[in-house]
Amino acid sequence: MKSGIPTFWAVLLLVFTQCSQSEHTENNHPATPTLNYKEPAFTNVDRKKNLQAAAGIVDTLYRRYAASEHFPALAYGVVMDGELVLSGAVGYTDVARQVKATTKSMFRIASMTKSFTAMAIVKLRDEGKLNLDDPASKYLSDLKGVTYLTDDAPVITIRNLLTMSAGFPEDNPWGDRQLADQPQELHDFIQQGISFSNVPSKEFEYSNLGYAMLGEIVSKVSGVSYQQYITDELLVPLGMNSTRWEYSEVDPDLLALGYRWEDEQWKPEPLLHDGIYGAMGGLITTIEDFSKYVSLHAQAWPPRNGVDKGPVKRSSLREMHKPWQFRGLYAEEKASDGSSCAAVGGYGYGLGWRRNCQGIERVSHSGGLPGFGSEYRFYPEYGFGIISFANLTYAAAGVANSKVMDTLMSLHHFPSRNLPVSDTLRVRSEQIMKLFDGWKESRENRALEVHVLAENFFLDIPREKLLTQVKSLQAYIGTVVSVGDVVPENQLRGTFSIQGDKGAVDVFFTLTPERIPRIQQLDFERKH
Repeated sequence: MKSGIPTFWAVLLLVFTQCSQSEHTENNHPATPTLNYKEPAFTNVDRKKNLQAAAGIVDTLYRRYAASEHFPALAYGVVMDGELVLSGAVGYTDVARQVKATTKSMFRIASMTKSFTAMAIVKLRDEGKLNLDDPASKYLSDLKGVTYLTDDAPVITIRNLLTMSAGFPEDNPWGDRQLADQPQELHDFIQQGISFSNVPSKEFEYSNLGYAMLGEIVSKVSGVSYQQYITDELLVPLGMNSTRWEYSEVDPDLLALGYRWEDEQWKPEPLLHDGIYGAMGGLITTIEDFSKYVSLHAQAWPPRNGVDKGPVKRSSLREMHKPWQFRGLYAEEKASDGSSCAAVGGYGYGLGWRRNCQGIERVSHSGGLPGFGSEYRFYPEYGFGIISFANLTYAAAGVANSKVMDTLMSLHHFPSRNLPVSDTLRVRSEQIMKLFDGWKESRENRALEVHVLAENFFLDIPREKLLTQVKSLQAYIGTVVSVGDVVPENQLRGTFSIQGDKGAVDVFFTLTPERIPRIQQLDFERKH
């Protein structure tokens, strides 16, 4: 089955020999490739220096946006490679008392809390205390009595709740006002019956109710309150010692009060107490504290060897970042240079995901409540994380973060991680060149062919036809002048170029999943 890899002028698909025969040949051949993993890494040693040099520009962007959008206060932070490199604040957390915002100011971050809830569920799963595909009713017995839209509707699972696919209607305006509800109120609500907009698993629809249910599942499984579990198992291990749930427990000089902009003035929004819906949006935190959480997520990338240091495994964090539900195609999306660049979006576990036409991925979540708006995002392949909090109702903090990230990318062109060439690819590319040279004269290189080519090779293209094609290519390029380095796509797939005195070709090759990987596909494309 072809995998969507482009087919060029001369497609050369490869190989033969049974495993027992080929292993014997490999073990006695001096050029057997070593199976090893080389993780992607940044090659720009000036990353932090370049970011620090942009501090003034970043601060100006946030200040201008806060002023244009009438934010009473805005606090921000830029994380790079696990460190809070830039941070700042503008405006007032308490307008009447003229209390200035700082990076230690305590903002309610609303739905940015959801990924903590998801992380708790994944942690409990990793500990063997629940299964993501368990019916949610196993832990919330009230759900056993719900009436679904159709007779053939599947039951709601924990995974449905995580990925916003339980069939509940979008409930932002209503859900935001439930924050202070107590556990019994949630149970009473479920028992009275739930209205569904879809059957479970059909599609994504944002649900605060679903995350309130997840919070109650965390409590049921762990044996402590949701808030206590998050504090003990996530906040304390991360050193997020200033983060709180209940606003009345926060120093008034640090607490950001919420406002709405109405009649050309800021009007206070009443603060809501913590409750069962805290799992969907209750955390109150600082830029300095939250940067540690963003660093945890960002440093889950790339996959690598070594001991996990976080409260949750790196692989589980990456699982959270994966798009489990499709959200939409954004045809009008713009790239950092302002050009049109469509993007596709999805939803993971308490986190949104987006990839644009340039292949740039971001993981993010916004937060909005009466009096507050916030967003954080990180770019796994770039090592960046950006956070901003504001104390205005549903403040579009993500717009400011986008402006900052676009500016940083255009100013300093921070490159993504560079994937080193695996020894396996390097050795196989050298052997391709030996074959290429050997086929030039059509001499018998059977031993090398058996050694490097997979069993499908000459079944897909007869050897005689291959030799004819290679001979044509070599006449096109003339005498080989240089061979370029392999540009890897992953550990077992890459491209390199052959430059001749007359012309050049690009060589694409991909290897098999065998213990000793062999070449299963080889494509040549003439460069004009």
